Amino acid sequence: MMNSSAVGKSTLDVEVSHISAHGIWLLIENQELFMPYEEFPWFQEARVKDIFAVEQPRQGHFYWRNLDVDLTIEMIQNPNRFPLKSRII
Repeated sequence: MMNSSAVGKSTLDVEVSHISAHGIWLLIENQELFMPYEEFPWFQEARVKDIFAVEQPRQGHFYWRNLDVDLTIEMIQNPNRFPLKSRII
């Protein structure tokens, strides 16, 4: 008997849906979040392939391995609550 169910974890639970001159958009399930470069400077000079290489190691937590950036939905929705930013050299 054949089973058509998917094997392993879905990799489509988070994706970068758009990159513009102002920031990037993440699509998470049915929600789209905008991350302006003013608040998330790590992405402004990043390579496109590194921006698209986002992982979701656990629900609501996003990791860009090549950029060494960890963010949560809370941080994206309320960046003023998390004022620490990296210094771009």
